[in-house]
Amino acid sequence: MRSKLFAACLIVIAPIGSTAPVLAQTFPVPGYFREMVYSPRPPAPLPDPRTIRDYVADGKLRMSLRDAMLILLAHSTEIHIDRLAINSAEFNLEGAFANFDPMMFSTFNAERAIAPTDSQLQGAPTLSTLAQTASFNYYQTVSTGTNINVGFSASKESTNSVYNFLNPYITGSLNFSVTQPLLKGNTRFINRAPILIAQRNLKQTAAQFEANVNDSIYGLVQAYWNVVQARESLRINQKSQDLAQASYDRDKHALDLGALAPLDIYQSEAQVANRKVAVIQSEYFLKSQEDQFRRIIGADQDPDVRTLELELVESPEPSGALEQVDSKDAVATAFEHRPELEALRQQIEANKIAVRVDHNSLLPNLSVQAIYQSYGLGGNQYNLNATPPALVSTGGLGDAFSQIGGFDYPTYGFTLTLNLPIKNHAAEANLGNDLVQRRRVQYQERLEEENITLDVATAVHQLELARTSLDASRKAYELSRQSLDAEERKYQLGAETIFFVLQAQTVLASAEANVLQAEINYQLACAAVDHATGMLLDHYKIEVQKIKS
Repeated sequence: MRSKLFAACLIVIAPIGSTAPVLAQTFPVPGYFREMVYSPRPPAPLPDPRTIRDYVADGKLRMSLRDAMLILLAHSTEIHIDRLAINSAEFNLEGAFANFDPMMFSTFNAERAIAPTDSQLQGAPTLSTLAQTASFNYYQTVSTGTNINVGFSASKESTNSVYNFLNPYITGSLNFSVTQPLLKGNTRFINRAPILIAQRNLKQTAAQFEANVNDSIYGLVQAYWNVVQARESLRINQKSQDLAQASYDRDKHALDLGALAPLDIYQSEAQVANRKVAVIQSEYFLKSQEDQFRRIIGADQDPDVRTLELELVESPEPSGALEQVDSKDAVATAFEHRPELEALRQQIEANKIAVRVDHNSLLPNLSVQAIYQSYGLGGNQYNLNATPPALVSTGGLGDAFSQIGGFDYPTYGFTLTLNLPIKNHAAEANLGNDLVQRRRVQYQERLEEENITLDVATAVHQLELARTSLDASRKAYELSRQSLDAEERKYQLGAETIFFVLQAQTVLASAEANVLQAEINYQLACAAVDHATGMLLDHYKIEVQKIKS
């Protein structure tokens, strides 16, 4: 089951790692036409909760802390909801390329007109005209802000008028125009700013997702050890109850033999009842902690798994030497690895881009446009001097294309346009708001650093306290165990009453509970230090793949 760790890591990083680099749609590139008909990839389907059954052994849901993390990463509803924010940021990045999307449009029109005439110069008593027009245009803006427009148009018109020496006559034109901003929107950076901002927003979202995963893992660690503590507390209370029951059975036997006064039996009997109450309370507290743990890992999604008994195999007792952390080094590590700071850094970078765009928007709108047009004409030519007009030569669309391709009848020129606003309140307001936002994010970054410094200091102090308390509680437990042995020997020799034995049992149970609490506190303190320094995911070898530019 531990081998599934890598699979769970892929589950966490799948929406991020599957982020393909988004390329500007520039022709020609491989896959250009495939990108033109690209359909957005839907989010991943809901995970199958039955996969949790892989961790069932001997009718129990058996797992280590790592196994619990695997289940959490694969089935946590909160993590899957947070992951969808990355999908939205990916699509927002895709939409940022919309300004560079090419556009092609065409039209075709056919019109028949029949009208009476009021003059012989119109060439027919009833004028009948058939007009057909077609046009094709391609338009695209490239990253330098240059607008490119290529168009072709053709028309054919036939009439019954005797005065048209070309009938039908066909015209065609090929048009080129290029418009380039010279001041406002004239650089590649300014025109690609929405893409750069969207990339920063995607990285910011990924960092926030990593922070949420970090928090979820930390919450899981706390819940795991809470269940372990509740289970061990139940064991300690059951052990204490067994000791009280043994003392009561011994006193009951002594009472039956007449070696104990009848009134002295009530004290041990009361201790049995009180400790039974503690066992019952511990049992229901354990159930409550297990229910919360199942909710965190998503084990309650499968009804067959929901009712299984939990078997958490981790021992609260620390292995190896107890950890010691330098507070200064821990703060430096936190500043480098905490994803919350990375998210704010990406937001600051996005804001810097927005400020540069705002400065550019204050410039005058000066642009130059160059045009070139080639014209062609074709059709059947008639001799109007003959009666009726005689066909001289035939022609058609090929003649018009030939003239267009030979550039026999060109038209060319350029236009310089200046749009100079006297006052641009909207642009100034946008710049001011972005400057304020930049300062706000800078303060947020400072505030986050202050909070992280406090989190690290608190976690380090918590670890120091847990380490010191663990040593002291172990010594106290050993002394309490020796004290109970002494009180039992005294009682067996008749030097003391059962009261001191029962009291020593209570003290021993409390000392053992203190050792358990110290061990749990130490485990939680180690996790708190990893969480505060941003190293919790690294500690358990969970990696969230970074977004590439």
